[in-house]
Amino acid sequence: MPSSPRTVRIIGVPMDLGQQRRGVDMGPSALRYAGLGQRLRSLGHTVIDGGNLDVPLPENEPADDTESVNARHLQSIAGVCGDVHEHTLKCLEMDESPIFLGGDHSISIGTVSAVAAHDEHVGLIWVDAHADYNTPETTPSGNVHGMSLAALLGHGPAQLTEIGHAGAKLKASNVVIIGARDLDPEERIALRDSGIHVVTMHEIDEMGMAAATRHALGHLNHLNQLHVSLDMDALDPDEAPGVGTPVAGGLTYREAHLLMEILAESGKVASLDIVEVNTILDDRNRTAELGVELAASLFGQRIL
Repeated sequence: MPSSPRTVRIIGVPMDLGQQRRGVDMGPSALRYAGLGQRLRSLGHTVIDGGNLDVPLPENEPADDTESVNARHLQSIAGVCGDVHEHTLKCLEMDESPIFLGGDHSISIGTVSAVAAHDEHVGLIWVDAHADYNTPETTPSGNVHGMSLAALLGHGPAQLTEIGHAGAKLKASNVVIIGARDLDPEERIALRDSGIHVVTMHEIDEMGMAAATRHALGHLNHLNQLHVSLDMDALDPDEAPGVGTPVAGGLTYREAHLLMEILAESGKVASLDIVEVNTILDDRNRTAELGVELAASLFGQRIL
């Protein structure tokens, strides 16, 4: 993200329908409480807070029937993601940089589909411990937040793959996953054949974060802009305890900041998701505060 001032619109999507552990619906409030708007203003950006989108409560959802148990709350999630898609497009058409606050990672089906519709030459940086590349046929849990990336590449239920338009929203070769370390068995097989570029924690350990990030950027260098979808469980649980699916061995504090700083230096980052902040599981809002710090690094914060 270039350091020149820009208009940033914050939109909350308090959705926790995509998984079974309550708490991420409070993520937008936690990130706001941690000072996201103030931090971005201090960097010279104009910040507009668009409030939260309406999301159905799990308590009001009908019981899943036999056909939907492998994609829980599918209809409601698709409806919210359609709404997210429309709001994202409006932001981009007004030359705003949208930051969407989750909620679970299923919101990215709406954000990324809109970013790709606005500019077909867009790359996706998926920062996550997981690949989210399951479908109802491969998922061991039935949680739609684990199907987000697959849906964006045209795999999965039509309710998800047809948001914006039918089929894949971007090429697999224009997607890079950073920080992967916890993949389901069938998901791993599908991922190997997908064409997605995966930078695992093993590779980050070997290469170092600077080399791994520049390697990822080189892979996407031909594209006009980038969308960053940041799942806070990409970080090690010692750094970010407030997530629903923690996995040991994740990014350190400095690795995560360096990743954001190098992405910012590319000048291509145009939009951001921050997802999976679970305040119930957090320690004095540490995870949300870290999310704000990482957003600041992505939007121009520098040491000197």
